[in-house]
Amino acid sequence: MHNLKLKTKDKIDIAVNYYQNGHEEVVIVAPGWCMTKDSDAFCQISEMFAGYFDVISFDFRGHGKSGGMYTFSAKELMDMDSVVRFARKNKYKKIYLAGFSLGAAVAIIYASKSIFIDKVIAVSAPTDFDKIENQMWKKEAWGETFKKFELERFASIRPYPVPLKKTKPIDVVGKIKVPTLFVAGEKDPTVHTWHTKELYEKATCKKAYKEYPNGCHAEDLFLHFKEDFSKLCLDWLFD
Repeated sequence: MHNLKLKTKDKIDIAVNYYQNGHEEVVIVAPGWCMTKDSDAFCQISEMFAGYFDVISFDFRGHGKSGGMYTFSAKELMDMDSVVRFARKNKYKKIYLAGFSLGAAVAIIYASKSIFIDKVIAVSAPTDFDKIENQMWKKEAWGETFKKFELERFASIRPYPVPLKKTKPIDVVGKIKVPTLFVAGEKDPTVHTWHTKELYEKATCKKAYKEYPNGCHAEDLFLHFKEDFSKLCLDWLFD
């Protein structure tokens, strides 16, 4: 695995973990808010995909080893674009996006605009940032956060102090032309299940929807249902 730095169009350094295994297809793994490529959950997710594909996992701006400040999907499209440009430079035959939470929101927005994406996996994606429930007082939320606590990761988070205008995934999901898998957790306290259902219903591409009974949020679905979640994602990409 190689550690790299890429540069966005607005000159932000984006830190990348590049699992280069000689495959012709690559999965770009996009974590959500407060998660990084080096967090235990995303190391496991990347290694799962790396058994079958090359993988590029990255820190969005304002996270981990990347520069800048996090804008909650307003400017993160440029971060993903820097990674996709890197994948294209390496001449992959197919480029897949696997986004989680706000990383899934960015993946949806990016796929709605780009002709270079071949498939999308969107896990716990919100329809609209301003409608995210984020009920952190619920045991389903704080309990999972406590179990995943990593001091270095939390200390690295740098949010932008001023709200910026954001594209709503629900407004653009209908423009995606490539196969898209929508995944949700029944008891997600952060992005309630209705978000994923509405995105799925509005999508006009080849699509599939999976809801995990008693499932929580984003990477927690992988952690709690590892074998089934992995098979779901791999089957979708190999189909």
